[in-house]
Amino acid sequence: MSKIDQIEGVPARDLANAIRALAMDAVEQAKSGHPGMPMGMADAATVLFSQFLKFDASDPRWPDRDRFVLSAGHGSMLLYALLHLTGYEDMPLDELKRFRQLGSKTPGHPEYGHTEGVETTTGPLGQGLANAVGMAIAEAHLNARFGDALVNHRTWVICGDGCLMEGISQEALALAGRQKLNKLVLIWDDNSISIDGAVSLSDITDQKARFAASGWNVLSCDGHNMDDVARALDAATKSDKPVFIACKTTIGFGSPKKAGTHKAHGEALGPEEIVATKAALNWPHGAFEIPDNIRAAWKKIGSRGVKERGLWADRLKASEHKAAFRAAIDGDNVEAAIGALALHAAKMAAEKPAIATRASSGGAIEAMFAAVPELIGGSADLTPSNNTLAKGTQDFTPENRAGRYIRYGIREHGMAAAMNGMAAHGGVIPYAGTFLAFADYSRPAIRLGALMGVRAIHVMTHDSIGVGEDGPTHQPVEQIAALRAIPNLFVFRPADAVEIRRMLATRTAARQWPERARALAPSHACAA
Repeated sequence: MSKIDQIEGVPARDLANAIRALAMDAVEQAKSGHPGMPMGMADAATVLFSQFLKFDASDPRWPDRDRFVLSAGHGSMLLYALLHLTGYEDMPLDELKRFRQLGSKTPGHPEYGHTEGVETTTGPLGQGLANAVGMAIAEAHLNARFGDALVNHRTWVICGDGCLMEGISQEALALAGRQKLNKLVLIWDDNSISIDGAVSLSDITDQKARFAASGWNVLSCDGHNMDDVARALDAATKSDKPVFIACKTTIGFGSPKKAGTHKAHGEALGPEEIVATKAALNWPHGAFEIPDNIRAAWKKIGSRGVKERGLWADRLKASEHKAAFRAAIDGDNVEAAIGALALHAAKMAAEKPAIATRASSGGAIEAMFAAVPELIGGSADLTPSNNTLAKGTQDFTPENRAGRYIRYGIREHGMAAAMNGMAAHGGVIPYAGTFLAFADYSRPAIRLGALMGVRAIHVMTHDSIGVGEDGPTHQPVEQIAALRAIPNLFVFRPADAVEIRRMLATRTAARQWPERARALAPSHACAA
């Protein structure tokens, strides 16, 4: 990698300081927010967006764009500043000035479907990391189905200590390591600070050893040395495993009094400290003021992908897979499935089999599986009990990315979050099973899926409190009520094979895009 002194004719540090200034100013105006993380990660983010990320700000939904996930969602001003500076139409300066205000495009934590350029909702820590694992799975599978010409992109994630402390992170990183998702890159904002103070107050985990133990390629870099950041990111693109980069930073970088302390984490710096910080950064500009040359340089960064997107569009137009690819991305490829389910229901009505509803569920899944190539199933190590594996279906593995069944292991929470990421990525319809009693483990991710309006199907079996031989831990009592309390979540408890068919047909027809999905409530659970 060549030395990064200037980017688009502007000193690279000035581009990063534009992010810092906007983060400081927006949080100060709102009198609420988290300036420290955006200030600390501004250098690394500048390198990522200007040198590595494949995107086109003029087309936020380009299917073959790289996915960027800000798992540390409290640092939302990092993402909002980047979206504004690179030219996303949905993020004018006025939206930054309305940070955290009712009705703005800039809520305190990024929300999927609310703001263009936000790939997933990242409020609860660790969810974004786990969503990103699902996005990488979706990319790998679609690449196997449609080839490099149409699907060939990466998933980049920025996370913090909070994401790594949350238990879901272990489930997610273990799954990614097992699947060797080499197009997944996780950049850890290693600033050693949490809300209470030093991370060492509560945690002494060797994170690099932890990720290495789970099959990741582990790298390190100085988060304030752009050349070193570029070196690490370049090495990450050549890995045969998922990559974890320990990016050492100073929270609140540039603040004379608050840098490196928990005071920079979750409160406005204050007018006097902002003046002092801008002076220390050699940024002699007023609130929300970005010099024309810096703004122009960032706009050029935002348009770096225009040519590549155009070439991709030409390849799609000429591709024999054009129709199938569009059907997968649009999420409309369901008519054949509904027809197959109708035939299955007629057969069940005529035969009146005396079978458990989970067996009926398995039959319905099998009836439509071949008709909907977008369906990708799975189970939290309960495949024989959930009946979620259609006959003849191959596993999704590092050796067979075309497989349509994922062995999630005993990781209900990580499984549900990965499914959200797969659905948000687009092109696939994820479903997976566990016992209804274990909905308690996956419920936080189910709630977020419903909040985002993504199409993820949770098959939950053994729903009767009569499963007494397993004891009270396996007897679902309050789980159905708890799930039904989640807004925008459809919960079905089908009684027979015909009712299962009707339920699946209705929900399968729902699309994943937020504007329609919110009306159709496509995120749903069913007990069988």
